[in-house]
Amino acid sequence: MRPMARLMGIVNVTPDSFSDGGLFLDVEAAVAHGRELAAQGAEILDVGGESTRPGAEGVSAEVELARVGPVVEQLASANGESRPRVSIDTSKLPVAQAALDVGAEIVNDVTALRADPEIAGLCADRGARLVLMHMQGEPRTMQRNPSYRDVVDDVRAFLERQLELAVREGLSERRILIDPGIGFGKTVAHNLELIRRLGELRRLGRPIVIGTSRKTFIGKLTGREVTDRLGGTVASNVLALRTGADVFRVHDVAELRQALAVAEAILGRRDWRVPAAAR
Repeated sequence: MRPMARLMGIVNVTPDSFSDGGLFLDVEAAVAHGRELAAQGAEILDVGGESTRPGAEGVSAEVELARVGPVVEQLASANGESRPRVSIDTSKLPVAQAALDVGAEIVNDVTALRADPEIAGLCADRGARLVLMHMQGEPRTMQRNPSYRDVVDDVRAFLERQLELAVREGLSERRILIDPGIGFGKTVAHNLELIRRLGELRRLGRPIVIGTSRKTFIGKLTGREVTDRLGGTVASNVLALRTGADVFRVHDVAELRQALAVAEAILGRRDWRVPAAAR
């Protein structure tokens, strides 16, 4: 039986990402890394050229595009039935447009259209999918005392508004995924509560993307450095599978594929899943 969980492999083409910044800044290294993640079982490759770690400084669209353009083009041009979909991790319209021009099929917008609402119309015109992620503030400020009345209710309300905005811009709801934004303007307690109550976001009727891989909250809970958080990453993703996630954005694809396959075999098919035709 084909697993229901979908793996999104992370391809950071940046000098300053929190986990692997600088490792794949070279085009050939980034493409080779993406192909390896695909071979390990990633059905989506999420290519990003601007770090969104806490405190990160922004870069221009020109710099971002110079980093990701050749990588997206080469990964998207792979042959074979197992060719992964390529996602562009950006909140800039010119970068999204150029990436779709060379074969990307998904735009992963960490601002959920707050930076540029026209991305929704672009996705509609191109038949692309769009990931809407919650972030309180922006990367430079998001971890300065984040607060919520109720983190799950507040995140759900935000995603519902942005989902409605995307639909008003012409994008079919069937092409939209949502992401609660683990680690983006949240404390450890906020992150845990979101994972614990992830099923409440399913009221929005869209597939849920989850990104816990190697994140700071795991380090705070375990005392482990960023390169030694695989155990916490596996645990958080398996539990997110149990509580409602569909797509898992990870660095360690092979290990997560194994963990999620076993977890799915034990848990069985869950009633809350969005039908495959809506993906």
